Amino acid sequence: MKSYLIANPKGGVGKSTLATNLAGYFARRGYNTMLGDTDRQQSSREWLKLRSTALPAIGTWKITHDNIAKPPEGTTHAVLDTPASMSVKQLGEVLTQVNRIIVPLQPSIFDILATQDFLEVLASTKQVRKEQVSIAIVGMRVDARTRAATQLERFLKTLNLPVVTYLRDTQTYVQAAAYGMTVFDLSPSRGAQDWEQWKPLLKWVESE
Repeated sequence: MKSYLIANPKGGVGKSTLATNLAGYFARRGYNTMLGDTDRQQSSREWLKLRSTALPAIGTWKITHDNIAKPPEGTTHAVLDTPASMSVKQLGEVLTQVNRIIVPLQPSIFDILATQDFLEVLASTKQVRKEQVSIAIVGMRVDARTRAATQLERFLKTLNLPVVTYLRDTQTYVQAAAYGMTVFDLSPSRGAQDWEQWKPLLKWVESE
C-alpha cells in the first residue's frame, strides 16, 4: 500500500483541498483509494458524503483524533488529512504508517514562520533521516512567477526542501468541492490548466 500524509500545523493552508484532490486522482486511476481524516472537524469525511456514486469511488475508515488506525486491508492508496493542532506525538505515530509527506504551504511570511518549526521537526525524525519517508512541498494559491514564490523558495532552500509544484488560486477547487468532486473529475475544458500544475506532484507521488 502507498500512503500519503498531508500535514501542516498552520490552519487554512489547503490541506483538505490537497488531500481530497489527491485521493480523487488515485480513484480516477482505478486504485482502491481511502481518504482518512484525523481532524476533529472531519472536513474530508464530510466532503465524501457529497460525492456522487457515479464518480470513481473513494472510501474511508474509522479514524479519530486520538486513534490513528490503519486503512482497511486491500487498500492500495491511502491519503491522510490532518488537523492544524497535530502534536509531535501524533506525528510520530502517523509517520510509522506513511511513505510520503506532502506539506501545503502558502508563501506569506506568516505561513512560512508558522511552518518552519514543523519542517525542522520533520527533518529530525528517524523516518526522514533514514529516508524511509520522503517530503514534498506544494506552494498553495500562488503564481510561480511572483516575488512571493521566490521568497518561499529562498526559505525552503535553507532546509534543503524544494517546492515540487505550485497550485494556483482559483475558484475551480471550491466549486468542484461543493459537489464532492475534484479537479480530476472535471472535463478537460474546465480542468486542464489545473491538471498541468499537478503533473510534477503526481510524478513524485507515483515514483518509487
